[in-house]
Amino acid sequence: MSQPYDILIVGAGPGGLTAGIYGSRARLKTAIIEKGRAGGQAATTMEMENYPGFYEKTTGPGVMDQFAAHATHFGTEIIKGQVTDLDLSGEIKKVTTKTGETYQARTVILSPGAQPRTLGVKGEGQLRGKGVSYCATCDADFFEELDVVVVGNGDAAIEEAMYLTKFAETVTVIVIHNEGVLDCNKMSAEKAMKNPKIKWIWNSVLDEIIGDELVEGVRVKNIKTSEISDLDVNGVFVFIGSVPNTDFLQGKVALNKWGYITTNDKMETNIPGVYAVGDAREKYLRQVVTAAADGAIAAVAAERYLEGHVEGRVTPEDLSKLNA
Repeated sequence: MSQPYDILIVGAGPGGLTAGIYGSRARLKTAIIEKGRAGGQAATTMEMENYPGFYEKTTGPGVMDQFAAHATHFGTEIIKGQVTDLDLSGEIKKVTTKTGETYQARTVILSPGAQPRTLGVKGEGQLRGKGVSYCATCDADFFEELDVVVVGNGDAAIEEAMYLTKFAETVTVIVIHNEGVLDCNKMSAEKAMKNPKIKWIWNSVLDEIIGDELVEGVRVKNIKTSEISDLDVNGVFVFIGSVPNTDFLQGKVALNKWGYITTNDKMETNIPGVYAVGDAREKYLRQVVTAAADGAIAAVAAERYLEGHVEGRVTPEDLSKLNA
């Protein structure tokens, strides 16, 4: 088996790639294991205007390609593989892939990402990124003076609906409950009810998203009467939660009740030498910029951990003694 990596990163989303950049620049032997294309969810966003410094003719895949090129430029190795098992006990951690390869590492940074919970209705997959969105913060300004629908009625859905009213002509919220009943907090509900741009369709679910190259409308089903009605809209925003890709981490690190990885502000999990970054981490805001920040913090924390735990590594204290 080859010499252990100093930092082994599971997942090449923006958090994992940033950790790779920081790890490699610190002259640490760094690798990322990624089952698909580097970039995670961000690589599926056709237009990206909210990442600092990138605002003109910018695509998610383009920005993520730059992240990956930046990491490999400094020496990060990107390994194709799907992680299925981990042994995180002891000083040397072991990470095993679906094809049976096992990699050793002194520290591990978990960046498995999350995915939006989807509706599973006709047209959703076909029109994703073509009017179907799971992030108002990312895509709202593409719908300026257009009509959109929001599916969901929890805190995130109602907050995002209100955000969309800054751009869209109308925002219609499809709610499965009786009129006036929402799952969000009371203050947000009251605020949304007073917003003149927000319309409501109660006792209903989204049955189909209609369109060819772009979203042209939706088909809505009333769950009490089974009546189907069509609505002309240009965008569909789905906010029914997200699903962290952490099934393979059950029993390995601490997860909250929703399956997100619990960390402190240094990105440390409950296992020494193991960190977590990005959308799979329990956090307030899931964006490329916050994932990148997580990655930088985790890599620096891993470096500090190695300085204190790996024999033969020269620490700043050693250097000060040599220069005294």
